[in-house]
Amino acid sequence: MIPSDATFAGSFPFDPHFTTVPAFRMHYLDEGPRDGEVVLCLHGEPTWGYLFRHPIAALSQTHRVIVPDHMGFGKSETPPARSYWLQDHIDNLERFVLALDLSGISLVMHDFGGPVGMGLAARHPDRIRRIISTNGPTPFGQPDLLDRVMANASVSPWFQWIAKAEADGSLEAVLGQLGFNILSTLKLNGFENNAVITDDWLRAYAAPFVSPAECLGAIGWAKGFATAAHRFEQPDPAADRDIRRKPALAIWGEADRTLHAEHFLPLFAAVFPTARIERLPGVGHYCLEDAPSAITALIAQFLHQT
Repeated sequence: MIPSDATFAGSFPFDPHFTTVPAFRMHYLDEGPRDGEVVLCLHGEPTWGYLFRHPIAALSQTHRVIVPDHMGFGKSETPPARSYWLQDHIDNLERFVLALDLSGISLVMHDFGGPVGMGLAARHPDRIRRIISTNGPTPFGQPDLLDRVMANASVSPWFQWIAKAEADGSLEAVLGQLGFNILSTLKLNGFENNAVITDDWLRAYAAPFVSPAECLGAIGWAKGFATAAHRFEQPDPAADRDIRRKPALAIWGEADRTLHAEHFLPLFAAVFPTARIERLPGVGHYCLEDAPSAITALIAQFLHQT
């Protein structure tokens, strides 16, 4: 777990907050005016709130920006006796949102933050105001969801590696050393802007994973796909109708080799057929590292216009 006061040479200068409501010590940021509209940013694998440092700084001028670190990631605790499946992360987020009594939420979701956020939306559609996907899947009971997930996995180097590593027994050993192989893992998933790689940047992404015991979150997310342990939340008909009426925006780096646009943007369009989709050529899976200014501007514009 990263020290709570770590700022990585001032690149992450935000005050830490903690709660134990989800039955572990969960870290989150709470920036901007307390009476501002809530923007809830949800990271994925194997990142943490650091991924959102650029939009936090900009959007918190006008909005209340809240960024939790999922269990086993970032500055949050990695409890040894918990499971780390999708449904566990949805449970944790639900407890967090209810404890802070957040409403009017604009979800900003990346990577597995998409399924976690859409799980929250299925359970509490009345608390959601907008949906914003940034290379984050939006599973919401689509009939072809599993077919598209499996088709994507068949052409994704990351998911191909997960399947192979689980089959040969190396998955836990490799991801248990994530603090040492973080750069190769991030590059396998895909970012194009190598200029972001500095010593402080590498320390920020490696710091949560200093020992195998602190890699359980990253291991769990990968292993859950390999063993089909993750469970997508299914909305009931009322939640489905409610969420489909929300303003939505998809921002997708087209160079994403992990979550291919051809498989996941149709899932978004199935729920939000009239929503705006911004495709960013040359931008990879970690779109918020490749094009932070462009994505922040698109989000800010969307918040203002809707």
